[in-house]
Amino acid sequence: MVDIRSTGANLQGHAAGNTSYVDFILIGFPGIYQHRRLLSIPFFVMFLFAIAGNSTIIFVIKTGSALHSPMYVLINTLAIVNLILPVFFVPKMLLNFLFDWNEISLLGCLVQMFFIHFVNSFESTIVLVMALDRYIAICNPLRYNDYINTSTFLKLSVAALIRSGILISLIVILAGSLSYCLSNVIEHCYCEHMALVGLACGSTAKNSIMGLITIVCIPGLDFLFICFSYLKIFSEVFKTGSGKSCQKAMHTCITHLIVLVVSYTSALCSFIAYRFGKSIPPDVHNLISVMYIIFPSCFNPVIYGVRTKEIRDQILRTVRWTKSDVISTNVASIVQ
Repeated sequence: MVDIRSTGANLQGHAAGNTSYVDFILIGFPGIYQHRRLLSIPFFVMFLFAIAGNSTIIFVIKTGSALHSPMYVLINTLAIVNLILPVFFVPKMLLNFLFDWNEISLLGCLVQMFFIHFVNSFESTIVLVMALDRYIAICNPLRYNDYINTSTFLKLSVAALIRSGILISLIVILAGSLSYCLSNVIEHCYCEHMALVGLACGSTAKNSIMGLITIVCIPGLDFLFICFSYLKIFSEVFKTGSGKSCQKAMHTCITHLIVLVVSYTSALCSFIAYRFGKSIPPDVHNLISVMYIIFPSCFNPVIYGVRTKEIRDQILRTVRWTKSDVISTNVASIVQ
């Protein structure tokens, strides 16, 4: 077991000579740290659920011949992001809880920070493209194939990667340039930007400003465009009446909106907790930040699996085929 106090004291003595920390200790949920092994159980279950749920969605869309339209490609891409994102921190967090493997270098911390925020920002772009897809399908269906195609997806993907890559890289570079001599203990389950920067000795105004710019330029702008798209969609639907096609379009939009609300509500809670909630206990900060990433990864596959008829039917067909194969194999073994 790692002795947190002694390790922190040793590194504190090392930093007393104006030397920045190069190794840190991740202490997730410090208020209930003695119960961390029990705490690993719900997060392990959520991690398995996220992996299984998103893997199922990816498999079903890939194998379903009727699920290759742009909308399902976007759902598949979102599932891939939701599958990858928890992998960057949940295994490390579980090892921390179970075996006290809670040390991480500054470089490792910055790398983890970059990939978590980079992949998470790409999720916002996917939700935006979903809104644009529905906007064109409902408001300008005759030009759908002209606007929504492989070329458009590639252009939007490249633009999103450049935008996120530049902004997240600046955040990480600025964080890496700081001197960390206040403490080596990060009261968080992973290397969250504000949790690390809060340990720096010196001005962190540039880091806060860069973090705010990133929030405005990625989820902020995406959210404005998403709201505009759905306002236009609902306006168009109400104008054209309540036919079967409109009802189907509304059903799809509501499914996307549920995913949108879950993703952005989680992000908003995390933002408020770190920017304006200094009186909030560290354990609550940890819970909000972890759920902000892992809860959408668990929730999104359920929403798309339950509310999207084509995906639901394909899942049921796959289950029936699997049962049929098992029964056939058992019968063949009995006959032999």
